[in-house]
Amino acid sequence: MANMKINNELSDETILTELGGRLAQRRIARSLSQAALAAEAGVAKRTVERVEAGESVQLVTLVRLCRVLDLMAGWDQWLPETGPSPMALLKEKQTGKGRQRARGRRTAPVMKSGQKPWTWGDSSS
Repeated sequence: MANMKINNELSDETILTELGGRLAQRRIARSLSQAALAAEAGVAKRTVERVEAGESVQLVTLVRLCRVLDLMAGWDQWLPETGPSPMALLKEKQTGKGRQRARGRRTAPVMKSGQKPWTWGDSSS
């Protein structure tokens, strides 16, 4: 089976089928049966069959299978950590401050004239 290049133009089903095929190739290259892979990954054999057939599965299942097939290092390549943008780094360097969470302005509630502030019913005032 010739691998195709995965890109945005492919349908979800096509991508799942391609990924399933690649996982099957990796499993076979490691001389693992579907049952052995399932046992090591802690999933059912039917789940491995579904993945290899291109059916949708939970992300945790894919993580478990990739871990057993020694594919986790590749995840950093296709989904790298995002750092601050070059502009944010420049701004931080100029101001000397790091990023801060945005805070909304809090104002005291406005009381209508003659209105008493709210108190608990059991307080003696």
